[in-house]
Amino acid sequence: MHLLTLNRPDRLNAVSPELYRHLDRALRSLARDPEVRAVVVTGAGRAFCVGADLKAHGAREPDAAFRRRYVFLAQKVNLRIQRLPVPVIAAVNGHAIGAGLELALSADLILVAEEAKLRLPEVALGTLVGGGVSYTLPGRVGVTRARELLLLSRFFRGEEAAAMGLANRALPSGDVLPQALEWARELAERAAPGSLRLARELLREAPHRTVEATLRAEGEGLLACMETEDWAEGVRAFHEKRTPRYRGE
Repeated sequence: MHLLTLNRPDRLNAVSPELYRHLDRALRSLARDPEVRAVVVTGAGRAFCVGADLKAHGAREPDAAFRRRYVFLAQKVNLRIQRLPVPVIAAVNGHAIGAGLELALSADLILVAEEAKLRLPEVALGTLVGGGVSYTLPGRVGVTRARELLLLSRFFRGEEAAAMGLANRALPSGDVLPQALEWARELAERAAPGSLRLARELLREAPHRTVEATLRAEGEGLLACMETEDWAEGVRAFHEKRTPRYRGE
């Protein structure tokens, strides 16, 4: 299990090219580490991430090349979260706006502070969502609600996010990170890494497959699991009434 903290509390963890580069390096390192079984992403201080650092944007006149690098760096980081070989939990301890909410939506599981303010303000600011939100958001809340959130650009609270299915649970702010770490420990200790990876791939690809293709993918994945030592360990542990000790083999 690994805790990844957005650490610009003086700017409410607003994203910048430097922050994205730090995230990109950290995620690449985590993807290569066989000892990491789950990742929790949270924010330092009282916010998760309030989106792009508009103060920094306003202080410079970026050229087209800079803007292109920035946009595709942000997309690369979100895709790395989505494609990390282990589950990712977003512990949204405070406000998550714009690019901050995009990062949270890239995670597998989201826990959010009840009173956190969330928003996708891009169209109201004359810009556009990034980070794959037009892909990740409808999968969580449905197309109708996704249209409402993207087009109206309104604020909503953590409790509402959980009620609509955007987040798994809304909790008091002080409970968000402890619960996320508990879930990460459970994933690391009780779930077979290979099975988790295949399950996440199935869920990610299901909206784009026919039921027949989904059944084929499930069948091939199941047969692949049955060839592993972790499958044999899971069966033994079930019969011996103990917690399995998975090794990712």
